[in-house]
Amino acid sequence: MASWKVIILFFSAFCGGTSVFLFKGDNHKMLKLVLSFSGAYLFAITVLHLIPDAYHGNDNWVGVFILAGFLFQIVLEQFSDGIEHGHMHKPKHDLVVFPLGIMVSLCLHAFLEGMPLAQGNQDQLVYGIALHHIPAAFALATVLLSNRQSKRNTVLFVALFAIMAPAGYFFSTALSNGDIGNLQHYFNRIMGVVIGIFLHISTTILFESSADHKFNLRKMIAVLLGVAIALAGFVGEL
Repeated sequence: MASWKVIILFFSAFCGGTSVFLFKGDNHKMLKLVLSFSGAYLFAITVLHLIPDAYHGNDNWVGVFILAGFLFQIVLEQFSDGIEHGHMHKPKHDLVVFPLGIMVSLCLHAFLEGMPLAQGNQDQLVYGIALHHIPAAFALATVLLSNRQSKRNTVLFVALFAIMAPAGYFFSTALSNGDIGNLQHYFNRIMGVVIGIFLHISTTILFESSADHKFNLRKMIAVLLGVAIALAGFVGEL
């Protein structure tokens, strides 16, 4: 993968997280639109690109791993409080407690998201992950500050989250090239887990993008635009 794509992955998350210092109040309408767009874009890419690629090797077990990834994401969210899809929860206590479960689960989530990038031309997925990580990193920074972490620590932890997707890419590249044992034989199954995670994240974003599960006009346009751009890229590659 070109170095500029790694830079996009890192700085989208890093800038998304550090932008928390520029906003006041809890009304972040633009971020919600970005979240709706990225959810639709990520869902379309998963259906159009990742799922067909994973089944290309005629491995009937891929579907089982997709289901496992979907369920695994549900488990992760028990620790992350839904930050993956932009949820921002204030602490329910006055104690200074580092949100370790949130940090670990979110970093693992980002690491797994970077893994499919090692498989062929995944330019659209790079953009989808980058857009998805903007509100996720913003929510992470908000939670860290709400738990009375210093600005310095908040920036450091946001940077740690930002490097996880590129790290997942490099690790997955090593797997697919056979540099780590013989795990390249199970690459499509690993991608199945990632696909399951993507399906859970993207559909949750779409269903929770508005109060009472109703889309307003601007969010509907953002969703349709995300799908349209992914579809246009897919058609252009045919």
